[in-house]
Amino acid sequence: MFLWGDSLTTTPSGSRHRRRIRIALPVAAAGVAAAVAAMLMTPSAGAATAMPTPTVKPSLDSPSLSTLEKRVAGALAGDDTAGQTTEKSSLSSGTNTSSVEPMIIGGSETTISTAPWMAQLWYHDDRNTTDTGDDVNLFCGGAVVAPTKILTAARCLRNDNRDYDWQAHGAVVTGTDQLPTTDSTGTTDLHGGQATAVLRQWWQPGYDPVDKEVGRNESDLGLLTLAVPVKATPIRMVGYGDTGSYAAGTQAKVYGWGRTSSTSQDSSQTLRTATLTLQSDTTCSGVYDTAFAAGNMVCAGTQSGGDTGTSAMCDGDFGGPLVVGGRIVGVASWGYYNDCVAKGYYSVFTKVSAYVGSAYPRIDDTNLSTFNGKPDGKADIFVRASSTKTGYEKDSSGSSFGARASWGNWSGVNLVLQTDLNRDGYQDLIYRVSSTGDVRWKHFVLNSARTDGSWTDTKIFTGWKTRTRIIAPGDVTGDYLPDILSVDSGGSLWIYPGKGNGTFGSRFSVRTGWNQYNSVRGHGDLTGDGKADLLARQSSTGDLYLYKGTGKAGSEAFSSRIKVRSAWTGYNAFDAVGDISGDGKADFLARTSGGTLYLYKGTGKATTDIFAPRVSVGTGFQQYDIWG
Repeated sequence: MFLWGDSLTTTPSGSRHRRRIRIALPVAAAGVAAAVAAMLMTPSAGAATAMPTPTVKPSLDSPSLSTLEKRVAGALAGDDTAGQTTEKSSLSSGTNTSSVEPMIIGGSETTISTAPWMAQLWYHDDRNTTDTGDDVNLFCGGAVVAPTKILTAARCLRNDNRDYDWQAHGAVVTGTDQLPTTDSTGTTDLHGGQATAVLRQWWQPGYDPVDKEVGRNESDLGLLTLAVPVKATPIRMVGYGDTGSYAAGTQAKVYGWGRTSSTSQDSSQTLRTATLTLQSDTTCSGVYDTAFAAGNMVCAGTQSGGDTGTSAMCDGDFGGPLVVGGRIVGVASWGYYNDCVAKGYYSVFTKVSAYVGSAYPRIDDTNLSTFNGKPDGKADIFVRASSTKTGYEKDSSGSSFGARASWGNWSGVNLVLQTDLNRDGYQDLIYRVSSTGDVRWKHFVLNSARTDGSWTDTKIFTGWKTRTRIIAPGDVTGDYLPDILSVDSGGSLWIYPGKGNGTFGSRFSVRTGWNQYNSVRGHGDLTGDGKADLLARQSSTGDLYLYKGTGKAGSEAFSSRIKVRSAWTGYNAFDAVGDISGDGKADFLARTSGGTLYLYKGTGKATTDIFAPRVSVGTGFQQYDIWG
């Protein structure tokens, strides 16, 4: 019997016009997905061994393109004042009077080819009234960090009196360096951009939406999950603990469509960039006193007291990226006085390295419930009944699993793994055929209209019958593309770097001796540093070891092991599918011989305190012989 992919009895191997967007805190417009190229891969020969097509499909009830374009047009028409939303005082305790939002002054125009990951975030809520005076219109910048993920500022998602509903009123436009325009007929032109709906939003825990002249905007980081993947090339975030990228004097690039002058409220129709000099924490604290949180913020720029000689961000750049060495080191947050050109003041950015540990799990957060309703950010489990060989989906509530839903007959396989190999936001299944050892990838491919799709089954590895372990932990090599790991019959661990399309780069070995373990599992970041990790249980002692991921594509992909539990002999199966509880930390599952399933919530600590005390999530789980 093959349990959870761990214990094996056989070794497995008209006219267009530019609208004057007087942007402030976010102004909004949103987009629906233009067609993304289907899969680069085609089903391989030998499809006769493929599993039956699952009866479940993703929920693809996102707004139409015309609806998204109306949202963009509505936000474009908003009569915003720089540094403010159009939300009127009648809707809140007071109008947002913050004047510390971002724009680019002292930069130059650039093209989308130089920054293909740039995104426009548009939001329009007409409040279901005929009075345009109560409309809420927001605009922010953002960056594509995965095909369905947009990194931005938390302030684009909530302010002091409301949380914005981006799913109902927002849209994201990617793939263009031009802001949208409307012609005399009201038709919206996205200038080649792709408009995509928003499925879910997240902001860094602890963010307090302060709207004051000077506010302590700590934890100002947010992430939007899109309804369908975009074509834009993603950019990576800087790593946890990176200090070199923040050295004073380092030259960084900021990007956005914000104001270009302190004397005009007009935004830039074309994407702009500017080079900003990073300042030391001492300099930033000297300027902003306690409003600047050293360690969680970084400030940058050159400000002379006027447009000439100033390099800074301004209104309309809010939420956009600050880039060093091809990675995002900061997110535009605050720090603009006197129309962004106050002498001696600098632009302030959220320090991404301080928060990448909690942001990364949101990039790798796919779950099976994507197929039965709105994704909830909680990892679900795939199980197979040993008696009937029927595969089932069991959705997580955060503390238990719901009623099972059938995925059809899954006989003839001895391994199933859950992952999102192409980062399209839909959970894939990796399985191995018992008779041949072939490893196959079952994944959902959208049609060109993004309204439906079908399951595709592709062979990705041949003859892996003697591989004793196969693991899909996510991104091990630090490129945000999920990888596949396997242990051969001699005990060597091999990493196959994923290319994000079901193909892999040249494999490399990571140490030997892995056959001493009767379980090797991992899915996501267990230690809170934004890198995927592994857990391995030693056969002879039952001791559980943590192998921290380093994010390096080489033999040192994992640090030396750390014992995190002793004599875990009371369990006969384990599973790791990611963040089951929905708190942003990877969790672990363990089953007793009597069939009780326990959830060990991750704490993010690389010590014996790696898990919170176990919680039972149900009984009767002995009926299942394969887990994802």
